[in-house]
Amino acid sequence: MINTPGAITIGVLSILGTIAFTKKLGSEWAWINRKLIHLSVVPAILMFYWGLIPRWIFASAAFLISLIQLQPHLRRRELSWYQIRNNYGEVFFALSASVISATLPIEYATAVLLAMAVSDGVTGIIRHYYFRKNGFNVKLKKHWTGSLGYFVTAVIIAFIFLSAGTVEKIGWAAMLTLAEYQRLLDDNLAVPLVGGLLFLLY
Repeated sequence: MINTPGAITIGVLSILGTIAFTKKLGSEWAWINRKLIHLSVVPAILMFYWGLIPRWIFASAAFLISLIQLQPHLRRRELSWYQIRNNYGEVFFALSASVISATLPIEYATAVLLAMAVSDGVTGIIRHYYFRKNGFNVKLKKHWTGSLGYFVTAVIIAFIFLSAGTVEKIGWAAMLTLAEYQRLLDDNLAVPLVGGLLFLLY
Protein backbone atom coordinates (compact mmCIF):
# COMPACT_ATOMS: atom_id res chain seq x y z
CA MET A 1 0.00 0.00 0.00
CA ILE A 2 1.42 3.38 -0.99
CA ASN A 3 1.43 6.06 1.69
CA THR A 4 1.88 9.82 1.27
CA PRO A 5 5.72 9.84 1.47
CA GLY A 6 5.83 7.00 -1.05
CA ALA A 7 3.42 8.79 -3.39
CA ILE A 8 5.44 11.99 -3.20
CA THR A 9 8.61 10.04 -3.90
CA ILE A 10 7.07 8.40 -6.98
CA GLY A 11 5.85 11.76 -8.28
CA VAL A 12 9.17 13.49 -7.72
CA LEU A 13 11.26 10.67 -9.18
CA SER A 14 9.09 10.56 -12.29
CA ILE A 15 9.67 14.26 -12.94
CA LEU A 16 13.37 14.33 -12.00
CA GLY A 17 14.07 11.12 -13.89
CA THR A 18 12.48 12.54 -17.03
CA ILE A 19 14.41 15.80 -16.69
CA ALA A 20 17.64 13.80 -16.41
CA PHE A 21 16.69 11.70 -19.43
CA THR A 22 15.80 14.73 -21.55
CA LYS A 23 19.11 16.36 -20.62
CA LYS A 24 20.87 13.49 -22.34
CA LEU A 25 18.78 14.08 -25.48
CA GLY A 26 20.08 17.65 -25.59
CA SER A 27 18.83 21.03 -26.76
CA GLU A 28 18.14 19.81 -30.29
CA TRP A 29 15.12 18.01 -28.85
CA ALA A 30 14.04 20.87 -26.55
CA TRP A 31 10.47 20.99 -27.90
CA ILE A 32 10.00 17.24 -27.44
CA ASN A 33 11.74 17.34 -24.06
CA ARG A 34 9.25 19.92 -22.81
CA LYS A 35 6.38 17.60 -23.68
CA LEU A 36 8.03 14.57 -22.11
CA ILE A 37 8.40 16.56 -18.88
CA HIS A 38 4.71 17.50 -19.13
CA LEU A 39 3.85 13.79 -19.35
CA SER A 40 6.12 12.97 -16.41
CA VAL A 41 3.75 14.84 -14.09
CA VAL A 42 0.97 12.27 -14.66
CA PRO A 43 1.97 9.96 -11.74
CA ALA A 44 1.85 12.93 -9.33
CA ILE A 45 -1.55 13.98 -10.71
CA LEU A 46 -2.95 10.49 -10.21
CA MET A 47 -1.53 10.34 -6.68
CA PHE A 48 -3.26 13.67 -6.04
CA TYR A 49 -6.52 12.29 -7.43
CA TRP A 50 -6.32 9.17 -5.26
CA GLY A 51 -5.76 11.31 -2.16
CA LEU A 52 -2.21 10.08 -1.64
CA ILE A 53 -0.72 13.53 -2.18
CA PRO A 54 -2.67 16.15 -0.19
CA ARG A 55 -3.93 19.20 -2.05
CA TRP A 56 -1.68 21.62 -0.14
CA ILE A 57 1.45 19.58 -0.86
CA PHE A 58 0.68 19.24 -4.58
CA ALA A 59 -0.16 22.93 -4.97
CA SER A 60 2.83 24.08 -2.93
CA ALA A 61 5.23 21.81 -4.82
CA ALA A 62 3.92 23.02 -8.18
CA PHE A 63 4.32 26.65 -7.09
CA LEU A 64 7.87 25.96 -5.88
CA ILE A 65 8.72 24.28 -9.20
CA SER A 66 7.43 27.33 -11.07
CA LEU A 67 9.78 29.57 -9.06
CA ILE A 68 12.74 27.21 -9.56
CA GLN A 69 12.16 27.17 -13.32
CA LEU A 70 11.80 30.94 -13.43
CA GLN A 71 15.29 31.52 -12.03
CA PRO A 72 17.26 30.43 -15.15
CA HIS A 73 15.10 32.75 -17.26
CA LEU A 74 15.76 35.70 -14.97
CA ARG A 75 19.51 35.01 -15.07
CA ARG A 76 19.39 34.45 -18.84
CA ARG A 77 20.95 31.04 -18.28
CA GLU A 78 18.16 28.76 -19.43
CA LEU A 79 18.41 24.99 -19.10
CA SER A 80 18.82 24.67 -22.85
CA TRP A 81 17.64 21.08 -23.20
CA TYR A 82 14.07 22.08 -22.36
CA GLN A 83 13.89 25.81 -21.66
CA ILE A 84 13.52 28.31 -24.50
CA ARG A 85 14.65 31.90 -24.06
CA ASN A 86 11.69 34.29 -23.81
CA ASN A 87 9.28 31.36 -23.62
CA TYR A 88 7.96 30.83 -20.10
CA GLY A 89 5.63 27.95 -20.92
CA GLU A 90 7.09 25.53 -18.38
CA VAL A 91 6.86 28.21 -15.67
CA PHE A 92 3.23 28.92 -16.55
CA PHE A 93 2.50 25.18 -16.58
CA ALA A 94 3.70 24.68 -13.00
CA LEU A 95 2.07 27.90 -11.77
CA SER A 96 -1.25 26.98 -13.38
CA ALA A 97 -1.07 23.48 -11.91
CA SER A 98 -0.62 25.05 -8.48
CA VAL A 99 -3.66 27.30 -8.85
CA ILE A 100 -5.88 24.60 -10.38
CA SER A 101 -5.04 22.02 -7.71
CA ALA A 102 -5.50 24.56 -4.90
CA THR A 103 -8.84 25.99 -5.98
CA LEU A 104 -10.95 23.41 -7.81
CA PRO A 105 -12.57 20.18 -6.55
CA ILE A 106 -10.13 17.31 -6.84
CA GLU A 107 -12.04 15.35 -9.50
CA TYR A 108 -12.44 18.35 -11.79
CA ALA A 109 -8.93 19.63 -11.08
CA THR A 110 -7.58 16.22 -12.08
CA ALA A 111 -9.32 16.41 -15.45
CA VAL A 112 -7.84 19.85 -16.18
CA LEU A 113 -4.39 18.83 -14.94
CA LEU A 114 -4.38 15.71 -17.10
CA ALA A 115 -5.43 17.75 -20.14
CA MET A 116 -2.53 20.12 -19.43
CA ALA A 117 -0.09 17.22 -19.09
CA VAL A 118 -1.30 14.43 -21.37
CA SER A 119 -3.24 16.23 -24.09
CA ASP A 120 -0.67 18.98 -24.42
CA GLY A 121 2.17 16.45 -24.38
CA VAL A 122 0.55 14.31 -27.08
CA THR A 123 -0.28 17.25 -29.35
CA GLY A 124 3.25 18.65 -29.08
CA ILE A 125 4.84 15.33 -29.96
CA ILE A 126 2.49 14.82 -32.93
CA ARG A 127 3.22 18.29 -34.28
CA HIS A 128 6.95 17.87 -33.74
CA TYR A 129 7.13 14.72 -35.82
CA TYR A 130 4.77 16.08 -38.48
CA PHE A 131 6.92 19.14 -39.08
CA ARG A 132 10.22 17.26 -38.87
CA LYS A 133 8.92 14.71 -41.38
CA ASN A 134 7.88 17.48 -43.76
CA GLY A 135 11.09 19.44 -43.37
CA PHE A 136 9.61 22.49 -41.64
CA ASN A 137 10.83 24.48 -38.65
CA VAL A 138 9.25 22.79 -35.63
CA LYS A 139 9.32 25.76 -33.28
CA LEU A 140 6.07 27.42 -32.21
CA LYS A 141 3.97 25.84 -34.94
CA LYS A 142 0.38 24.70 -34.60
CA HIS A 143 -1.25 22.14 -36.87
CA TRP A 144 -4.58 20.33 -37.00
CA THR A 145 -2.92 16.94 -36.54
CA GLY A 146 -1.74 17.94 -33.09
CA SER A 147 -5.09 19.50 -32.25
CA LEU A 148 -6.82 16.26 -33.22
CA GLY A 149 -4.55 14.39 -30.81
CA TYR A 150 -5.36 16.95 -28.12
CA PHE A 151 -9.09 16.62 -28.68
CA VAL A 152 -9.12 12.81 -28.66
CA THR A 153 -7.12 12.57 -25.44
CA ALA A 154 -9.16 15.35 -23.80
CA VAL A 155 -12.39 13.49 -24.67
CA ILE A 156 -11.02 10.33 -23.04
CA ILE A 157 -10.06 12.31 -19.93
CA ALA A 158 -13.50 13.96 -19.83
CA PHE A 159 -15.33 10.63 -20.03
CA ILE A 160 -13.23 9.22 -17.18
CA PHE A 161 -13.19 12.16 -14.78
CA LEU A 162 -16.10 14.52 -15.51
CA SER A 163 -19.59 14.08 -14.12
CA ALA A 164 -21.57 15.34 -17.11
CA GLY A 165 -23.48 14.18 -20.15
CA THR A 166 -21.86 13.03 -23.38
CA VAL A 167 -22.42 16.33 -25.19
CA GLU A 168 -21.03 18.32 -22.26
CA LYS A 169 -17.90 16.14 -22.07
CA ILE A 170 -17.22 16.50 -25.79
CA GLY A 171 -17.88 20.24 -25.54
CA TRP A 172 -15.40 20.50 -22.66
CA ALA A 173 -12.72 18.77 -24.72
CA ALA A 174 -13.48 20.96 -27.73
CA MET A 175 -13.19 24.18 -25.71
CA LEU A 176 -9.85 23.13 -24.24
CA THR A 177 -8.62 22.17 -27.71
CA LEU A 178 -9.47 25.65 -29.00
CA ALA A 179 -7.77 27.20 -25.96
CA GLU A 180 -4.62 25.22 -26.74
CA TYR A 181 -4.71 26.09 -30.44
CA GLN A 182 -5.19 29.87 -30.19
CA ARG A 183 -2.10 32.06 -30.36
CA LEU A 184 -3.07 35.10 -28.28
CA LEU A 185 -2.14 33.62 -24.91
CA ASP A 186 0.32 30.88 -23.94
CA ASP A 187 -1.63 27.62 -23.87
CA ASN A 188 -0.24 26.81 -20.43
CA LEU A 189 -2.27 29.77 -19.20
CA ALA A 190 -5.18 29.61 -21.66
CA VAL A 191 -6.11 25.96 -21.06
CA PRO A 192 -6.27 26.16 -17.24
CA LEU A 193 -8.06 29.52 -17.50
CA VAL A 194 -10.73 28.12 -19.83
CA GLY A 195 -10.87 24.88 -17.84
CA GLY A 196 -11.38 26.83 -14.64
CA LEU A 197 -14.16 28.94 -16.14
CA LEU A 198 -15.88 25.86 -17.54
CA PHE A 199 -16.15 24.51 -14.01
CA LEU A 200 -19.06 26.92 -13.58
CA LEU A 201 -20.94 24.76 -16.13
CA TYR A 202 -19.82 21.36 -14.84
